[in-house]
Amino acid sequence: MFFYLAQFKDQISFLNLFRYITFRTGMAAVTTFLMCLVFGPYLINKLKRMNIGENTKREDCPVLDQFNDAKEGTPTMGGIFIVGSILVSVFLWADLSNVYIRLCAFTCLWLAVLGWADDYVKLLRKPKKGISKKTKLIWQIMIGCFIGSYVYFSPDISTKLAVPFLKHVVIDLGIFYIPFVALIIVGTSNAVNLTDGLDGLAIGCVLVFTVTLAILCYITGNINFSEYLLLPFVSGSGELTVFCAAIIGASLGFLWFNCYPASVFMGDVGSLSLGGTVGVIAVIIKKELLIVILGGVFVIEVGSVILQVISFKIWNRRIFKVSPLHHHLQLSGWKESKIIIRFWILAIILAFITLTTLKIR
Repeated sequence: MFFYLAQFKDQISFLNLFRYITFRTGMAAVTTFLMCLVFGPYLINKLKRMNIGENTKREDCPVLDQFNDAKEGTPTMGGIFIVGSILVSVFLWADLSNVYIRLCAFTCLWLAVLGWADDYVKLLRKPKKGISKKTKLIWQIMIGCFIGSYVYFSPDISTKLAVPFLKHVVIDLGIFYIPFVALIIVGTSNAVNLTDGLDGLAIGCVLVFTVTLAILCYITGNINFSEYLLLPFVSGSGELTVFCAAIIGASLGFLWFNCYPASVFMGDVGSLSLGGTVGVIAVIIKKELLIVILGGVFVIEVGSVILQVISFKIWNRRIFKVSPLHHHLQLSGWKESKIIIRFWILAIILAFITLTTLKIR
């Protein structure tokens, strides 16, 4: 909304500030952070009064209950104020005529509603199980195919994949780019969801991921930077820096309450929407393969689950004491705070490696 005030810069020179992505990026982050800080306590108390608390009992792995007894009843569905603050901030500071902004906002809202439905059903059912995995997967694939179809038919975005570290190697998927995008969105949304098992773990990793993604958005949307670094230039994608900033501010604001010991959990409403949205951003700026490095923590977490399932079905043996990996480390004697901070450190290191790939090509 404020972006459109720049057209009156001839009358009021100060309004020219709203034209710059850098200014609106900073303000978007500050806006979401302050919104979370102001409205967070109200929402947390509201969730408590409505008895919307986390059921930490693990029927599939009772041994984990020893770590979670103190968390029983902690308010969940805190992702509501993450998503709400992001969408409000984007409305205020982004160029709403930008199609990429609208695609990301739509994806964020779509997956937030799906996550909310899953969280809400858990409150009603006993034992507390959400909507079926098949149902969630169908809705995730639907939004993934929609985004993939848009990119496939868009003249501004290529279906070619740039391979990290290799300058002249590209893979053109053609029509198969559509299911590939669906796979990315399903993967990123579920990866964040699986990682969201310890206080501040998932949101901290999302924060590092999105800071790096914001840098990549700005570079990809700037023809001078993208040509210098031999990266695909996507016209208009620089505006996604504002969207990333909104996620960054919301992540910091939520982490204020979610850091150990957590006062609130994000629930599926937060994890699915955040994961899917950053996946869409990566697709738009043509960093589909690079997110395997950048999101290495999420890849490891998902990989531990996949390996556990395969190992048990084929050899009837478990590789890990329990999956995902962060719970295995808990049972191995690691303190929760140590796991969280070390995973954050790993996420930061992977972010630096990701940025170095811009020159190692």
